[in-house]
Amino acid sequence: MIQSVDRAVAVLLELQGARRLRLTELANRLSLPNSTVHGIVATLVTRGMVEQDASGRYALGPGVLRLSNVYLDSNELRLRALSWTEALAERSGCAVRVGVPLERDIVVIHHVLRPDGSHQMREIGIDIPAHGTALGKAVLAFDARRAEELLAAAPLPKLTGRTCVDGEELAEQLARVRDDGIATALDEAILGESEVAAPIFDAHDAVVGAVGIVLSSSAATGDRLINDEVRRTAVSISRELGASAWPPRSRPRTSAGS
Repeated sequence: MIQSVDRAVAVLLELQGARRLRLTELANRLSLPNSTVHGIVATLVTRGMVEQDASGRYALGPGVLRLSNVYLDSNELRLRALSWTEALAERSGCAVRVGVPLERDIVVIHHVLRPDGSHQMREIGIDIPAHGTALGKAVLAFDARRAEELLAAAPLPKLTGRTCVDGEELAEQLARVRDDGIATALDEAILGESEVAAPIFDAHDAVVGAVGIVLSSSAATGDRLINDEVRRTAVSISRELGASAWPPRSRPRTSAGS
């Protein structure tokens, strides 16, 4: 690991969570000398990744947005999923999300709004603890290394009163996902919101993400037709990415990403 790069990333992540910070606040959060942090942020400011306001506080700069747009526009999983997710939204009448794993979270990289024309917010870029969402469970079920690391990181955070944080129960849920390819979450990330998701595999038969629908908790998550639609969409996207089977017969132990 290159220390200077690691510290620069740490600065960006701190600013992501705190919005605006003075140099001393940022240095305290990172447990680094003021002089070290000043050199890092000064470099990031020149590159547009960080900006400094009139009060001397630092915040993320517009250069970060440029990177995020490039990522979305060049991400093969998202590009392959566009038409399939639009079709799934139309058939199900639900919002559709595609997520990829990042450490212990799932990051939404594509979001198709419900086709009913109601007011909705796009959720691209949000990150959710993997154990609290169907997208995350769909990935964890086919990524043994990631699942083992997460289960060893107890206690897991509770997002709602219904979030599954018991290691044995979560392991049982992941085993059921491996059996039928469908993961569900009922009121686990947001009260009143349920999810149904299925894993997506690439040409190396590694799980690279998941696709799922979001519906109200008053709707049944065990609806066979809904499950079949989500599963069919995951199969189609996986085939576009070159997967040889769904799910892979070899049951891959690791994902392609980190």
